[in-house]
Amino acid sequence: MDMTGKTVLITGASRGIGAETARVFARAGANVALVARGQGQIADLAGEIGQQAIAIPCNVANAREVAAAVDTTVDAFGGLDVLINNAGVIEPISHLSDADVETWGDVIDINLKGVFYGMRAVVPVMKASGGGSVLTISSGAAHGPVEAWSHYCASKAAVNMLTRCLDKEEAEHGIRAIGLSPGTVATQMQREIKSSGINPVSQLDWDAHIPADWPARALLWMCSPAADAWCGQEISLRDEDIRRQAGLT
Repeated sequence: MDMTGKTVLITGASRGIGAETARVFARAGANVALVARGQGQIADLAGEIGQQAIAIPCNVANAREVAAAVDTTVDAFGGLDVLINNAGVIEPISHLSDADVETWGDVIDINLKGVFYGMRAVVPVMKASGGGSVLTISSGAAHGPVEAWSHYCASKAAVNMLTRCLDKEEAEHGIRAIGLSPGTVATQMQREIKSSGINPVSQLDWDAHIPADWPARALLWMCSPAADAWCGQEISLRDEDIRRQAGLT
């Protein structure tokens, strides 16, 4: 997939899937806007990638900061073709009855509201230029309960519905809304899950997790017409046929 001349904004770009996605899209020729709270990490990544990358410190739980990040991206590169809603957290992992009210809500603010703020900010820009792609990292937790993950399951289930709503409202304007459920990925989040020791996911061996560049490469494939059949839906990397189509081995 040649992304030369295209611009991609990636939230949660400081590490894991987000950082690998920035590298994959940059290698495909895209301009990449790296958005995260960790200014130092995204600045280092932008320096690694070069002139086609900019680092934008931003807390996705703040609607004004997200809107400003979109404006900065458009000012820098002249447009915005792809939004990748990747920012997400799972800590603190705890049973619902023991959950701290404020930190439970913080997860909703990042995982759910952050996605809505991104969608809300990019839709007018994309509609004005004839369309674009809004790709959102989902999870198997969107479809089934997991012990001690009530905040994460609830946020991911809601995000899945946001993707479906965006497709229903904006597909006719050329906006492609698709979710990606990557399965378990070898990232810092999995280390946090492992250390909790609470549910079966935490018991998985490290080599059971896929590398972070797999979902990154899948996201690149999802920008192509080959993924049009999944608009308004969710793609799962647990599906071997999907892995083959996306060129993953």
